[in-house]
Amino acid sequence: MSPSPGFTPGALPPTEQRNPRSMNLDDLHTLEVLQLLNTEDRVAVDAVAAVLPELTPVVHEAARRLRRGGTVHYFGAGTSGRLGVLDASELMPTFNLEPGRVVGHIAGGSQALVEAVENAEDSIESGRADASGLSSDDLAIGIASSGNTPYVAGALKAARGAGAYTVLISSNPDARVAGHADQHLLLNTGPEVVTGSTRMKAGTAQKLVLNGFSTALMIELGRTWQNLMVSVVATNAKLRERTTRILCEAADLDEAEAGALLERTGGDLKVGILSALGDLPVEQAAELLDQHAGSVREALRDPRSAVSRP
Repeated sequence: MSPSPGFTPGALPPTEQRNPRSMNLDDLHTLEVLQLLNTEDRVAVDAVAAVLPELTPVVHEAARRLRRGGTVHYFGAGTSGRLGVLDASELMPTFNLEPGRVVGHIAGGSQALVEAVENAEDSIESGRADASGLSSDDLAIGIASSGNTPYVAGALKAARGAGAYTVLISSNPDARVAGHADQHLLLNTGPEVVTGSTRMKAGTAQKLVLNGFSTALMIELGRTWQNLMVSVVATNAKLRERTTRILCEAADLDEAEAGALLERTGGDLKVGILSALGDLPVEQAAELLDQHAGSVREALRDPRSAVSRP
C-alpha cells in the first residue's frame, strides 16, 4: 500500500496533533471546558459543509447502485465503525429499507460495538474478509479519522478489486487509505481538544456526513414525500400514532378516517396517502406505487391519479 502524495512516513495525522487552544485544558473551570468543546464542535459542522459538493455525487452513485439491486457498506474501527453501524441500523425503521441494503461493518465484529477489541483495527485481512462479498453493483464507504486504519484499507482494497465504487471519509489530507478510494471526503476538523480523541470533532463530523448521505439517499429513492416520513415502519404505539398523524396532515383527514384507511392498507402509509390524494382504491394505489418504485410523488404525477387528471 503506497502512501498518498505528500505523505511523510511517521508524520502525525492532524487528529493526533496537539490543539493549541486546549493546552491548559485541565486548568479550566468546567463551564470553560464545555464552552471550548462547544466552540470546537462548530469546526465539525463547517468541515462537513465544505465537502457537500463532493458528497453529492456519492449519493447519486449509491442511488444508481441500489436501484439496480446493489448494496452500500460502511467499514470502520472503534468510533468510526460504531457510527457506521448506527447509521445503517436506523434506516430500516425510519425508511422501511430492506435488511442488507445498507450494512455497517466494524473491526472486531459485534463485540466491538460495546467494548474495545484489541488489535482489531490493525487487521488488513479482517477488512478484506468483511468486504469479500461485494461486487461491481455495490458501494463501499471506509470511515477512518486518521485515514490510515489497516482494517479499512483491507476492506476498500478488496471492494475496489471487485469493481465496487469506493469512498473514504477521513480527517487526514495525507490519508494512506485514500489510494484505495475513488472519492476521498476530507473533513478538515484538525486537532482534537483531548489529543487523539477522535470520538470528539472527527466523530461528530463523520456522524453528520453519514446522516446526510443516508438521508439524502433515501429521499432520492422516494422514501419520503414532501418532508414527511411516509416509509416509517410502525413497530410501536408511538410510531402508530405518528403514521396516523402523518396521514391526517398529508390527506386532510380526521383521525378516525385516517385510522380506517390505514387499516385497509395494512398500515402502509404511502398507499394510504396515494389512495386518499389520488382518489384511488387501495389495491390500485398499491399497484401504482409499485410501478413507480415506491415514490408517492411520481405516482401522483401518473395520469391515473386524480391529481394528474383534468
